[in-house]
Amino acid sequence: MSDFLSRRNLLQAAAAASALLAGPALAQFRVEISGVGGSQLPIALPDFRDESASGQAVAAIIRADLERSGQFKIIDAGPGLFEGSAPNWSEWRSKQADALAAGSVSRLADGRFDLRYKLWDVVKGADLGGEAHAVTAEDVRLAAHRIADTIYQKLTGERGVFATRMAYVTRAGGRYSLRITDADGEGGQVALASPEPIISPAWSPNGRELAYVSFETRKAVVWVQDLQTGRRRKLADFRGSNSAPAFSPDGESVVMTLSREGGSQLFVMNRDGSGVRRLTQSSAIDTEPVFAPDGRSIYFVSDRGGSPQIYRVAVGGGSPERVTFSGNYNISPSVSPDGRSLAFVTRLNGSQFRICVMDLASGVVQQISDGSDDESPSFSPNGRLIVYATRSGGRDVLMTSTLDGRIKAKLISSLADVREPTWGPFGR
Repeated sequence: MSDFLSRRNLLQAAAAASALLAGPALAQFRVEISGVGGSQLPIALPDFRDESASGQAVAAIIRADLERSGQFKIIDAGPGLFEGSAPNWSEWRSKQADALAAGSVSRLADGRFDLRYKLWDVVKGADLGGEAHAVTAEDVRLAAHRIADTIYQKLTGERGVFATRMAYVTRAGGRYSLRITDADGEGGQVALASPEPIISPAWSPNGRELAYVSFETRKAVVWVQDLQTGRRRKLADFRGSNSAPAFSPDGESVVMTLSREGGSQLFVMNRDGSGVRRLTQSSAIDTEPVFAPDGRSIYFVSDRGGSPQIYRVAVGGGSPERVTFSGNYNISPSVSPDGRSLAFVTRLNGSQFRICVMDLASGVVQQISDGSDDESPSFSPNGRLIVYATRSGGRDVLMTSTLDGRIKAKLISSLADVREPTWGPFGR
């Protein structure tokens, strides 16, 4: 447990006044996609006609979204096709494309941009419909993500996550920033900046608030921030350490680790900080709690068995049940939205930290990452992807992976080291 605590405490040992900012994040990510899925749908998606007028590579954003999902293989397609075109089915079938999407961008009289596209089933030679988005220049990227979501849902039957958001912490020039961005790490805003570490961001279920730990009073304090207004409030400022907040699925409760009674134990409180109730009673260190999607139990890390492992306890309390048994070091639990899978960090060979996914029904564990310092797994809201932090080229970067680990996308920031990602819920 000592290594676990040292890694976490390194981030939790600071304090400073911080300021709310509302400017653009200006982060620029380079996305590197690797791996081959078992069954990927080949789709052709040429550049949208006149997309350069919007200042965004609209089709490239959509292609990267679809490819990152692991469900699609992108087929090369030259320019010229748009939503009003009549596809030559023989040509696209010869290119091995099963689906085809094409569109255009035009500037409206009021200065907004009109993004239109159409999707076709190449195999059947069928029109699958299209849509149009009239948006400001600032929302062109979001419109592209929404088009990717629609294409994803039409072709897979599942809801896409490309228009959702992500929160993460960057470190550059001795300053830490809590950023709220698109699901590909781009765009968005700085929610909080500080010369001291910011850790453990956690979304509220409705995506309107973010809880996190800051140290503005020379101790670990849990804050909750309204992402629309920027207003924030102290949720937990008890004696000792206040850390690792997580909202309940209904948003009415928050579980966290407090040391106010000596030792680090789990406590549950109402979202306004009232009704504080101790959940665990042990001489061990209990930390990193997260609610199960049904709200009936809480997964957490404890060294009560002699080494850090993941346990599960009923929300009403009681005797915890050990969940992880493979290896002697398993931390940072994240439960899939359907409650069937558990992602966590395991330590191998004494110093390598990898991401694993456990099928909770069978207990079967699969390692999905291959780095040496992989941390903070978080499921996408549709449960099909996991984002985590890792090291690459001497820098902290974000990585997304399919649940089988076959398709990975590395998000390399041009500005800063990136840590502590957490994927937001549907809606924005």
